[in-house]
Amino acid sequence: MAIQVAQVSIENIDDAEGLDSLMKALKNITGVTAIELDPDNDVATVRYDDTDTSIHALTAAISMVDYVTQPFPIDSPQNPHHDD
Repeated sequence: MAIQVAQVSIENIDDAEGLDSLMKALKNITGVTAIELDPDNDVATVRYDDTDTSIHALTAAISMVDYVTQPFPIDSPQNPHHDD
């Protein structure tokens, strides 16, 4: 078991209903251990067990609620919040 941390863009989610849908989608993924929403900065931080799920599962779940996202490992240079 290796816990990974990914940040997911939530810039297209701008209301309580959308945030609730996002939380439900992510909570339903086996292996997700924690979710922190930061709508002011348009990002969600997701901790997950990489033996149970993957970044691709996060993307797929969010796509099911009609929001486009691009997850990156938190320490990845591609992450727009890498230097925050």
